[in-house]
Amino acid sequence: MVSAMVSRSAVLGAVALSLLAVPAQAAPLKARAHPRTADALPAPDTAGLAATLRSVVAKGAPGAMARIDEGAKVYRTTQGVADRMSRRAITTADRFRVGSVTKTFSAVVLLQLVDEHRLALDAPVNRYLPGLLPDDRITVRHVLSHRSGLYDYTNDMFASSVSGFEAVRNKVFTYRQLLDLSLRKPRTNAPGAAYSYSNTNFVVAGMLIEKLTGHSVKAEYENRIVKPLGLTGTFYVHPDTRIPGQHANGYLTADRAGAQPVDATEQTVSWAQSAGAIISTTRDLNTFYSALAGGKLTSAARLADMERFTRVNSNTSYGLGLRRRDLSCGISVYGHTGAVQGYYTYAFTTKDGKRSLTAVANASNSSAVLNTLAETLEPAFCGKQRSARRVHTPLEREDVAPAAPREQ
Repeated sequence: MVSAMVSRSAVLGAVALSLLAVPAQAAPLKARAHPRTADALPAPDTAGLAATLRSVVAKGAPGAMARIDEGAKVYRTTQGVADRMSRRAITTADRFRVGSVTKTFSAVVLLQLVDEHRLALDAPVNRYLPGLLPDDRITVRHVLSHRSGLYDYTNDMFASSVSGFEAVRNKVFTYRQLLDLSLRKPRTNAPGAAYSYSNTNFVVAGMLIEKLTGHSVKAEYENRIVKPLGLTGTFYVHPDTRIPGQHANGYLTADRAGAQPVDATEQTVSWAQSAGAIISTTRDLNTFYSALAGGKLTSAARLADMERFTRVNSNTSYGLGLRRRDLSCGISVYGHTGAVQGYYTYAFTTKDGKRSLTAVANASNSSAVLNTLAETLEPAFCGKQRSARRVHTPLEREDVAPAAPREQ
């Protein structure tokens, strides 16, 4: 039986698909290929999306979920469980740790400060935080685009994923302590010379936010983004270790093959803070990127700054706290990926913000899960019209060290 509303769910290995009436929007485009609005896109391939999530679970994630928002339509798909102990089925209402999707939130706050003439993108960071960095040539733009050359301290912190995580799970760092971990190491390149992803950059971003506003990043996220957009499932609780309300537990894949995954749900995420500590939902992230793309969070000029991209690999470019992904069907989508112990997130949207996807797996430290979750973008935005030929896609890399996830 087919109707305007479809809902099927079960626990492990079951799919829940539903079509409901909820408005949405999303983020910007500046593509190699011809930009296309959501109206010109093929319908989402919900069966293909569900199949991808089944594969994510088959590759080792306890659960996976995805939500597409497009105008009055909402598509939800889930597989597996939110909790390995209770076996409760995962749902798209479950909260989760978004990891580096936090970087877009931090970038938006700083770009709003640029709009308020309290910050200049091409000014040295040291103008606002005197003596903080060892090179006066490092600008705010360099930091937000990962072109500062500042070493990523997580390379050492998580050289061993599980033991590294357990060492910091309940630890509370200051921003200065995290920056000092980076400054002990040589820089990766001269300011502006090359793209090199580093969580250190968004630690500096957090320091800038707090210095320029006199408020915590928590307060700025809430007052500038969360409350205006009505993001009722989005929180910054650092240094509390708990996720408020109903949530999916997160599982860190063991470094040793065959060992049980580690429940990483409760943690301070103090090692990341403004680089990766936000908690949210699929609905809220779609709303956020829709609003960003629709010009509701920054001026058009600042949005254009976010979209000045540096090529990272054959299908990915990076702007200011914003990724662009070029898909096989010739369109580009914008958003960010997230990796934090226990969770992988893909949150992307079209140029006009009218179709957005957030896909999540409650697992991390697994290249098989990460690369499979990345495949959700194709059915969500290209539908069944995506390229049938085998397109070379670079292996995904975690934005939490170690850069190459463990094969499990």
